[in-house]
Amino acid sequence: MLREQRGLSSETVQTTADTAKDLYVELTDQHQFSMTLDTLKVVVNEEFREWDHALNEGDTVVFIPPVAGG
Repeated sequence: MLREQRGLSSETVQTTADTAKDLYVELTDQHQFSMTLDTLKVVVNEEFREWDHALNEGDTVVFIPPVAGG
């Protein structure tokens, strides 16, 4: 869903965000994402993390929306 809203499957950004939450808020302000933090999971460097996880230069961050299975 975020991919469709943004029109990109990935992007490299420069940010001053300290945490994963700060990054998502920054990106939401820029791109008007409709999904809220409580509906997403965050992955930093291929590991699920909490939203208050501190970010470092070069981190790879992925926001994962809910998925349906069956």
